[in-house]
Amino acid sequence: MGFVTNLLNIICYVPLVGAFVIIFLLRRGQSAAIKTVATVTAGLDFVLSLPLWFLYVPDGPAFQFAYVHEWIPSVGAKYHFGVDGISILLILLTTLLGFISVYSSFSAITHREKEYYVFLLVLQTGMLGVFMSLDFVLFYVFWEVMLVPMYFLIGVWGGPRKLYAAIKFFLFTLVGSVLMLVGILALYFYNSTGLKAIGISGLGNAPTFDVTELFKIAPFIPANLQFWVFLAFFVGFAIKVPMFPFHTWLPDAHVEAPTAGSVILAGVLLKMGTYGFIRFSLPLLPNATRNAVPWMAALAIIGIIYGALVAMAQKDMKKLVAYSSVSHLGFVMLGMFALNHQGLTGSVLQMINHGLSTGGLFLLVGIIYERRHTRMLSDYGGLAKVMPIYATLFMIITMASLGLPTLNGFIGEFTILVGAFNRSTTWAVLGATGIVLGAAYMLWMYQQAFFGEITHEENKVLKDVNLREQWTLIPLIILCFWIGLYPKPFFRILEPSIKRVEQVVNADYANRPIAQLASPSAQAPER
Repeated sequence: MGFVTNLLNIICYVPLVGAFVIIFLLRRGQSAAIKTVATVTAGLDFVLSLPLWFLYVPDGPAFQFAYVHEWIPSVGAKYHFGVDGISILLILLTTLLGFISVYSSFSAITHREKEYYVFLLVLQTGMLGVFMSLDFVLFYVFWEVMLVPMYFLIGVWGGPRKLYAAIKFFLFTLVGSVLMLVGILALYFYNSTGLKAIGISGLGNAPTFDVTELFKIAPFIPANLQFWVFLAFFVGFAIKVPMFPFHTWLPDAHVEAPTAGSVILAGVLLKMGTYGFIRFSLPLLPNATRNAVPWMAALAIIGIIYGALVAMAQKDMKKLVAYSSVSHLGFVMLGMFALNHQGLTGSVLQMINHGLSTGGLFLLVGIIYERRHTRMLSDYGGLAKVMPIYATLFMIITMASLGLPTLNGFIGEFTILVGAFNRSTTWAVLGATGIVLGAAYMLWMYQQAFFGEITHEENKVLKDVNLREQWTLIPLIILCFWIGLYPKPFFRILEPSIKRVEQVVNADYANRPIAQLASPSAQAPER
């Protein structure tokens, strides 16, 4: 029982322990030892996270593997970890991509290796803490912690404009974080004093930042306060997604970041924004969420089409993949704000899909960049003739990204479109244009790089992917086919958590008794 009770703590802090080992026990010149410790640590963390999949009971309590301890009792902050089906999938994605990122960096990083791997491991602890935290103060601490290592990963090991990209990333995220903190404090003070002012008691309205306690007051938060808190959360989470028009930091960060940084950024960090919406904004602010649906859907659709069109105009492979993220994450937000079961389920599944396929694309771009030190499509052509294994792996990941049936992207996009269609035919039609445009720019990129004649002499002697590079991609490809061919286990682990969010955000609170409203898992009335 001790292992299960402390499982989340173990998963969260194993990378931090590995980072301390590298800092205090290894010297700067011990390259092989540093890489070994970092790889073993990240691999062990992934293995330790696997029991979450097997031990989680979908029909059990809302949050499982809970660990609660008093932390700052004077303000009601607790050290509270817990996970549901949504966060379990994101944790597994984080530990998998964390291991792949470390393993893929062996030949890409040749200077300041000790600091590089330390920052990668600390970043993993910060990201895992975000998905595990059920206390707002704890959540905010981890949210801010992950900023620092990513800033240095971009600023020290990035490309020519690395400082500009790192500062831009830091400032954008910091502004959003401060506004999010204002929203958190508004909920905290309303729970402490606002409920008593309107004569409601007995709902756990002692000072607390505990999210599970704050869920109980959602029906009693007045409309004007919900609006302002939703707006504060929106800025914080939308910047992280990033939604149009808050996306401008993303292409710079992606292009300048080292390959592993781009993989983590696309695969996990962007999901922290979408996770924030579905974990906090929707269940805590249901009335504001429903009122925000039209303009959230509009921004999502603009992001889908705008991101796809700008991606089509790119000549740099990495920048093309970066703008494709804006389009794909627009799909995630469109499904989420359909506020129905299909849309919400497809939204979460597409978060995972995007992490697998786009993370794979950044790995593939990084592989060819290490050989040629250019990402311009005009510098390639005919690569399939000299790098057939690389071309095959690139084709599979490309097909997954554009949503080919039998691969993961199709399942997520199809489910989102069903949810969008149930909400609005216009949404579905406009959203589907993003799929068509996505196929256009992805196939154009592949054709430019891999087909045709070899026009550059340097490309004729390129070596195909080695075994280590293949093993960074094979797990992602296996998962792409698994989700595409047999998604049932993923839907099963998600369904109860999605139902709880759907019931709360669509509930008719005005006609329900207080006793029923006090239960965050109460069934929504028939509509």
